[in-house]
Amino acid sequence: MKKEILLSYFPKITIKRYRELLGIFSSLEEAWDAEFDELKKMRWDDNLIHEFLTWREKVDEEKIQTILDHEGIHCITLDMEEYPELLKHIYDPPFCIFARGTLKNNFNLAVVGTRKYTPYGKQATEELIAELAPKGITIVSGLAFGIDSIAHEATLLHNGTTVAVLGSGINRHHIYPRAHQELSKKIITHGGSIISEYPPGTLPNSFTFPRRNRIIAGMSLGTLVIEAPEKSGALITAECAMENNREVFAIPHNITSRTATGPNNLIKTGAKCVTKAQDIIDTLNLQDIKEYVTNKEVLPDSPTEAQILPHLSREPIHIDELIKKSNLNSQTVNSALVLMEMKGKIRNLGGMMYVLAR
Repeated sequence: MKKEILLSYFPKITIKRYRELLGIFSSLEEAWDAEFDELKKMRWDDNLIHEFLTWREKVDEEKIQTILDHEGIHCITLDMEEYPELLKHIYDPPFCIFARGTLKNNFNLAVVGTRKYTPYGKQATEELIAELAPKGITIVSGLAFGIDSIAHEATLLHNGTTVAVLGSGINRHHIYPRAHQELSKKIITHGGSIISEYPPGTLPNSFTFPRRNRIIAGMSLGTLVIEAPEKSGALITAECAMENNREVFAIPHNITSRTATGPNNLIKTGAKCVTKAQDIIDTLNLQDIKEYVTNKEVLPDSPTEAQILPHLSREPIHIDELIKKSNLNSQTVNSALVLMEMKGKIRNLGGMMYVLAR
């Protein structure tokens, strides 16, 4: 198991401390084996070092891997191609992302808003996404009640791809809110993903929610605020977008509405006023992305390939695991992999390990 994955389980790890480890040691493997005196070079205080060493001694790598396998969670580290390209460039990107489903480097738009939405906000969300999702724009939101869940549902309704970023673990029993467990399943089965920087088992709190908003904004070309009161997590997401020089869009509202304050103030301070989907498409120059995205996809040519492809990604997977996950026999999988490699769809890395070729 990569040490980045193990380190993400240490409660007090941060991107700053992760970078300090890489700055002092030649590799994370060396850092992992370092003792107290060597760790002192990073200027960590003694209590933190003792806490890290105690945690390191007790961490159960086999148990962690068992849970990840059981939950169908894969880990995406900063050095992997699957890691969202835009997210790498924010001030404090997560060095490890836990994911269920398929996370692609697509053209992402964050859509956020209040939990206590109005009929106007719901209508605006559904009508805009009805035009955006079919064009190949991936909708990113936070799976929360209100505008977030409306955005996810509207995307699925129009056969689009959506990503939910959680402020909790993404294992089945810690999906938050619990009422959206079924929605999270639909997101995954429709080609999207559920992601978090927090390991399985992490409970959400007042700190994790604002932190996850930087990921929603950071992995997106722009952030669309549907409606939000003066103090709202949606406005934190918009602020994260502005801090990282991303576009911010807002829907204008009736000035008497409580949820008008956020988007109307954003418009007054420079956010792009949106009255139709084309405003977003033109600003982000996304007129031709559906054709681009389609050309990049690896599509199955047979029912057998359709059973195998969902389990392949840019992360190597062993043929035995493919056989197990696809529910096909070994001869069928072997023959299909040979043909898929000849077509340029996959690569054989040796050792019976396979990845998507693009």
